[in-house]
Amino acid sequence: MKKSKVTTRLALAAAALATAGMAHSAQLVIGQVGPMSGLDATQGRGYAAGMQILFNSVNQAGGVNGHTFKLVRKDDAGRPEDTVSATKQLLAEDKPLVLAGYMGNKNIADLVASGLLEKERIALVGYRVTEIRPETPLLYSVRANLRDEINKLTEHLATIGITRLGLLYEEGPGAAALVSAADDAVKKAGATIVGKASYPAGTASINAAVDTFIARRPQAIIMVASAAAAAGFIEQYRGGNGTAQLFTHSGADIEQMSKRLADEQMQGVAIAQVTPSPYKISSKLAKDLTDALAKEKADVPVSYAMMEGFIAARVIVEAVRRQGTAKPTREGMTAALDTIDNFNVGGYVVTFKPGMRTGSKFVELSIVTGAGKIRQ
Repeated sequence: MKKSKVTTRLALAAAALATAGMAHSAQLVIGQVGPMSGLDATQGRGYAAGMQILFNSVNQAGGVNGHTFKLVRKDDAGRPEDTVSATKQLLAEDKPLVLAGYMGNKNIADLVASGLLEKERIALVGYRVTEIRPETPLLYSVRANLRDEINKLTEHLATIGITRLGLLYEEGPGAAALVSAADDAVKKAGATIVGKASYPAGTASINAAVDTFIARRPQAIIMVASAAAAAGFIEQYRGGNGTAQLFTHSGADIEQMSKRLADEQMQGVAIAQVTPSPYKISSKLAKDLTDALAKEKADVPVSYAMMEGFIAARVIVEAVRRQGTAKPTREGMTAALDTIDNFNVGGYVVTFKPGMRTGSKFVELSIVTGAGKIRQ
């Protein structure tokens, strides 16, 4: 009898613990407002797919501390005014724990200026811009910043003896900081910028820029431009018999440019990449993405944007894990993110600290071959 009573009590205690655990478990909403249509739709959808693939994998394994993840997306078509309004709607209707996967210089600037992040005490983890931004509270980048990319490009050019450079960039409030960073990097490398040209923000109007570089004849041109603007520039510059070597920052999506341009136009274009290649299983991270993708029916192709979304989702999952068994909170997410130091995401390291929210320094160059393939 005594043994039976003890067994019964243990069973009741276990059931109570299980019930308590279930009471704390929740479906955690991750909110993304990004370009699911428009000029940068390829990147927006790829980023979303990368996050969804990771969340699906975690959910299928039982979640984290009993919690599962749900990605809710809204389309801003790249329009800054829609970014803010869609974020307000998302916050009101879906109550996300954290935001992720935003894109665009003015989109991010307007979101920060709106005060929504501070008012809602919600972090944004993972975003893409083509400008040099100051460190901002509640804004966490899982990639190297643009200054790191420019330094890598100019250092590479210096090692191969190219010293006469051109700079193509998007107009906007962040343009002055970008130009200043480029000037500093080029000077440090012992080179000179012989021509600078910009194009209107949110467009692919690069005719005037093409004329500038045809006239100035730099040996190489660094393009800090969207995929649409970069593709248009390459097409017209090559068509105008421009001979400079072309280098672009990571935001110029290679997959999108390849759809528009012929292999011979893309040949020799060098692209700074801020994540390991999603096409080569040369790291645990790439293998993890490939394995997870094999179990999915993704409606978008593999891309660097997908890899970046995969990384952002892993960082979010880790921040949830660090909050323990209690229901995660927005304030808890911020506190947990600030403790992520040398977090190894399968060979790719992310580090945040109070006042330092650019999580990586990883930059490598990829070259497009004559067959239109990417070579590291």
